[in-house]
Amino acid sequence: MDKARVLIVDDEQAARVGLSEIISAWGYETQSASDGVEALEIANEFHPGAVITDVFMPRLDGFGLLARLREEYPETAVVLLTGQGSIEDAVRAVIEEGAFYYFEKPINTRQLNVVLQRAIERAATQLENTRLRRQLGEYGVFGRLVGNSHAMRQIYTTIEQVATSAVSVLITGESGTGKEVVANTIHQLSPRVSRPFVAINCSAIPESLMESELFGHERGAFTGAIARREGCFELANTGTLFLDEIAEMPVMLQAKLLRVLEDRKVRRLGSSKEVPVDVRVLAATNKDPHEAVRRGELREDLLYRLNVIHIKMPPLRERREDIPLLAEFMAKELSDRHGRPARMVSPEVLEAFSRHQWPGNVRELRNVIEHAVVVCESQRIEKQHLPPAMFDGSSMRNEDSINLPIPISLDEAERQLILKTLIKTNNNKTRAADLLQISLKTLHNKLKAYREENED
Repeated sequence: MDKARVLIVDDEQAARVGLSEIISAWGYETQSASDGVEALEIANEFHPGAVITDVFMPRLDGFGLLARLREEYPETAVVLLTGQGSIEDAVRAVIEEGAFYYFEKPINTRQLNVVLQRAIERAATQLENTRLRRQLGEYGVFGRLVGNSHAMRQIYTTIEQVATSAVSVLITGESGTGKEVVANTIHQLSPRVSRPFVAINCSAIPESLMESELFGHERGAFTGAIARREGCFELANTGTLFLDEIAEMPVMLQAKLLRVLEDRKVRRLGSSKEVPVDVRVLAATNKDPHEAVRRGELREDLLYRLNVIHIKMPPLRERREDIPLLAEFMAKELSDRHGRPARMVSPEVLEAFSRHQWPGNVRELRNVIEHAVVVCESQRIEKQHLPPAMFDGSSMRNEDSINLPIPISLDEAERQLILKTLIKTNNNKTRAADLLQISLKTLHNKLKAYREENED
């Protein structure tokens, strides 16, 4: 990884040399200039993440340099060094003109080290934001998110707004809509980008292991605990922890999670010692969170703690205008990954895609494209390269509908709807209950009644 770059500007040579030696020892690449004019010339080639500049210098002083840098290199963080006589001006420069920080001479080097780390992190974040905005304008791509629809652009705006803060974000949406991609994008645009991003799927871990997975354990804490193990909170310390399918976490454990979020301390299983952690928590669920609270699956106080900002991912069927862009993007990416020639999608395939309901959302589209890329021997994906289940355009139109004869009883119509929904969700009863907008308990009761009818 390239070293972060720092430009030091001071008209006193001894001050320049001394700061350069200190900052270089911290692992940064440095260059120096004797005034603002020389600094701008160097910045044009050096592209520093941060500039540390004295205020009083010939030709172009620190305030003038700040103004030029804000105009020409807005991502660069500027730290001012000031004497007693210019403190008020330096404070005003921070508040009104966008300076990152100011130091009164003589400099506290320990504090400078901390400020410089934060300045470089912010500069990197702003540079990545600028790159993503340019990428979005040119290609409709925002990091790993793809789409130019109004709904997606609103999500991009929200991501930019929340990324630089430390607030919790709750991401909702159907399975396969890209909730983890959103979480990862928030992390990539945050000052924590160089720190760990740890993701855990709460529905994929047995209840008996969940507490250890989150908070860790000491040796001998339970049968099989042959060594101390750090949990996800400690692994994600100073970084971001993504809790996917949060509503699947046992309610008792949700109370312990809430306490960790409030106290910022974890206690491993089998330990009496609390370990402080600095973790930003992002969470996701494919359920309606308020309905999950009503059904007793999600604690209300935990929902309020996580749902500071809410991002709802739209299903693919509600942003069909993004499908061509997604298909082309995926085809190129998967072609590179698998070393295959197919990099384009034919109009006939795109037309077929536009009629499909995509119950598996973006994940399903990616699987279809990957299948086609692997079997295609030419540069363009045609209909014959699609999975067999998608050959028939009529099946795309009708696979998410049911035909009911008239007359039919209301109970029988309900029965057919429930059974068809279970087929569409691969017998995932939780997902089926969400789609039918009934409780999981109600669904189980109805299925039990159907079984008893069959037995009779």
